[in-house]
Amino acid sequence: MIAAVCVLAYGGIVHLGDLLGVRPDGPSPSIPIWLMLYFTSLTVFDPLAALLLALRRIEGLLLGCVVLASDAAANGYANYVLDSAPGITPGRIGQAVVTALAVALIAAAPRAAPWLHRPGYAG
Repeated sequence: MIAAVCVLAYGGIVHLGDLLGVRPDGPSPSIPIWLMLYFTSLTVFDPLAALLLALRRIEGLLLGCVVLASDAAANGYANYVLDSAPGITPGRIGQAVVTALAVALIAAAPRAAPWLHRPGYAG
């Protein structure tokens, strides 16, 4: 789970960098507003999932799975539907990496869940 915490914390930094315009390969200003709002929301949800996972909360695992899976789908839309560039692009490589991370976390979730605290846990 340490790896998932690091990945989600890094994702929050990347999305914050995109929001601030400091990453040269960030989202294009021409992407649909709903997609920009989604990516902007990840500046909150990525670090929130990382924090909850670091605290060994089951909610962090669930949120992390949703964040990574939805981020992979959003990046897929941005890089395959909106981007008309042919072949392999940096965005498509990034999308593949996010997809692999989402699959890995979702696959690990059933084994990790018993080690995490449940809602209402007082310890």
